[in-house]
Amino acid sequence: MNPTDRTLATRLIHHAYQPPEGFAAPQPAVHKASTVVFPNVAAMRAREWKDKSGYTYGLHGTPTTFILEERLAELEGGSQCLLVPSGLAAISTVSLGLLRAGDEVLLPDNAYGPNKALTESLLAQFGVRHAVYDPLDLADLAQRIGPATRLVWLEAPGSVTLEFPDLLGQVRLCQERGVLCALDNTWGAGLAFAPFDLLGDGSGSLAVDVSAHALTKYPSGGGDVLMGSIVTRNAGLHLKLKLAHMHLGLGVGANDAEGILRALPSIGLRYRAHDVSARTLARWLTSQPGIVQVLHPALEASPGHAHWQALCGQANAGEGAAAGLFSVVIDPVHPQERVDAFCDALALFKLGYSWGGPMSLVVPYDIATMRQQVPAHLAPGTVVRFSVGLEDVDDLRRDIAQALKVFA
Repeated sequence: MNPTDRTLATRLIHHAYQPPEGFAAPQPAVHKASTVVFPNVAAMRAREWKDKSGYTYGLHGTPTTFILEERLAELEGGSQCLLVPSGLAAISTVSLGLLRAGDEVLLPDNAYGPNKALTESLLAQFGVRHAVYDPLDLADLAQRIGPATRLVWLEAPGSVTLEFPDLLGQVRLCQERGVLCALDNTWGAGLAFAPFDLLGDGSGSLAVDVSAHALTKYPSGGGDVLMGSIVTRNAGLHLKLKLAHMHLGLGVGANDAEGILRALPSIGLRYRAHDVSARTLARWLTSQPGIVQVLHPALEASPGHAHWQALCGQANAGEGAAAGLFSVVIDPVHPQERVDAFCDALALFKLGYSWGGPMSLVVPYDIATMRQQVPAHLAPGTVVRFSVGLEDVDDLRRDIAQALKVFA
């Protein structure tokens, strides 16, 4: 059929024009697709989706998502990357892809709450057992690794209370025992330390097997994108996770990928700004009324500070690197209602989950409901976590100061 004989609707869908090649700009193009068109049947049968050598279906990647995956692998020092719809999806894909009935997974007692919930519910239904270890006691982890242990989850630092473990020792122990280890690297973000080169000597001899990252936080930086990543450097392990990723039907939107790509060039600047403000406020709060403990890995009195210093302390010309998070413990003389009133009195710190965006956030927690045992290094009282945004630090200090009057 002569193209000119086609109706307008058909001509619009099958228009032959293709723009010239050679267009270049600071940001890559946004490619949206479910269907990918093949030139012929032979190409359809020959293309392979597992190694990024070609495009087969939007769920398996487009030029936009391939570019983002490669840049994220570079950020964390890995070789391969998978994109998933959230940080929790990254954790879930790792556990579902690597564990089967009869296996055991170990988690630190201060693990991200939804990771614990996944393990206690869905994984348990699939016949996967689990145990919880003390993140600050390497001997406890060593004792709990058994013949059925297939995966150890690591966090540096732990969720909410921010204890920094002996990550070097934990990874070394997993290597010696032949057990895979997966790190929730959202706090470190590929900037505080290198998860695939923990010794920092370029050898990669001491490295985690998997890094799961909530791109929702620092890579996005805007509080408006939900996405996660799974980075590895072992091709066989990556393929195993990629098959699980495919079977679960996971994919991300092109516009969300565009948002991460746009934000990535400034991640180092933003991370440093969050860090400086958070440390300033954390140090100041150590002497404020109503506060009995401040939890921030860079503070000498914070649990696991020496481990943070060993791993992260040489960054930024010896000042170290840390995310913009810290927690405080409110004196137990103040009941929960007064702690809630303190949080409500904050004007710039908004009540909300997540972190890593421009707006400062605050959340009160009942640690007793989140841990098997409340750790001895944690002072009695109610824990309040602060996520420091990009506001002026003096404004944030004044905001906290006026809210602290609740405890007067």
